[in-house]
Amino acid sequence: MPAPELLARARLLVAPELSASLVRELERITGRGAAPLGDGEPAGGPLLCVGAALPGGLRTAAADRLLWFHSVNAGTDPLLAAGPWPAGALLTRTVGRMGERIAQYVLGWVLAECQNVPEYAAQHARAEWRRLPSELVAGQTALVYGTGRIGGAVAGLLRGCGVRTVGVARTARTGPPSPGFDRVIGAEEDAEELAGARWVVAALPSTGATEGFFGAGRFAALRGATFVNVGRGATVDLGALEAALRGGGVRRAVLDVLAEEPAAPGDPVWRLPRTVITSHSSGITADEDVAVDFAACWEAVREGRRPGLTVDVERGY
Repeated sequence: MPAPELLARARLLVAPELSASLVRELERITGRGAAPLGDGEPAGGPLLCVGAALPGGLRTAAADRLLWFHSVNAGTDPLLAAGPWPAGALLTRTVGRMGERIAQYVLGWVLAECQNVPEYAAQHARAEWRRLPSELVAGQTALVYGTGRIGGAVAGLLRGCGVRTVGVARTARTGPPSPGFDRVIGAEEDAEELAGARWVVAALPSTGATEGFFGAGRFAALRGATFVNVGRGATVDLGALEAALRGGGVRRAVLDVLAEEPAAPGDPVWRLPRTVITSHSSGITADEDVAVDFAACWEAVREGRRPGLTVDVERGY
């Protein structure tokens, strides 16, 4: 945690891509003017930075002066993968109303599928009139991997439609389930739930432990579920997903994230059967999200409390 006396005299550096209105709000919150966060080594004194990427100079020559970096994104894996994190520097992130946005995205695709929206759109293009039976969501099971703020928001919205929601965490939990979930299980005990799931929603961060998490074993356990990824692309083995799509274990896939973004027009991922790819747009961060979350972190730090949006740099989230 930054010492109050150091925070009081820290220079505020902001990424050049931040909007002028957001910068003004950050200046208001901190009570100081902002300077651009650039690649060169900043002038002396402790530093407080807000942006998406940490310049090389702050990882090397000025690393010991970085008190706190607030990420404007929820996922901090690119920040941590770019090099060693400066020892002792606090890292916080922005979540804002991202959980609500991602939950709406997931629910939108769930309802569209049950109402045959993709099929009717294709029929319209062919000027074809044919009735298709709809499917009720109530009483079916959604398996949500990731039980934090985003996974919980997804589960809560689905549960409001009568969907049975099962959360999957790193380890099994005792006591009442997390908000939004009917049940929370550990990742090592998901086989039975995978077999009975109608939807599998991936909301996992990208860490060493989650790379390729959705591989041949988990996809082989599915019995016609739809797979929706709103977490990180690196958590999915695309070869295993393709095999499951072609074999019928996965009914449909909706991928908002990919390991390599953006996918080139010739990338084979565009040719996956019964798959829709969206442009990492399910939970786009708004300026308001950054300002609100930074303000909450600022108050916590000033009071000597660990902000709720602190990132464990060892775990990666």
